[in-house]
Amino acid sequence: MIKEENKTSFDWVYYVLGLFFGILTGAIVSGSFGYSLLGGIIGFIFAAIFLNGIVKGRKY
Repeated sequence: MIKEENKTSFDWVYYVLGLFFGILTGAIVSGSFGYSLLGGIIGFIFAAIFLNGIVKGRKY
């Protein structure tokens, strides 16, 4: 019997978590809507760096 591997990509989870916690951090630190958006963008960028730089090519 051939064992099939699950090839579903869950990269989107890291992007959503980075976006969410970036917004949350921006809102808590500054309390302003503009900095919440900036925090979300920065969190999204950190998630992209994490996926494409740190864990690229790693087997799960």
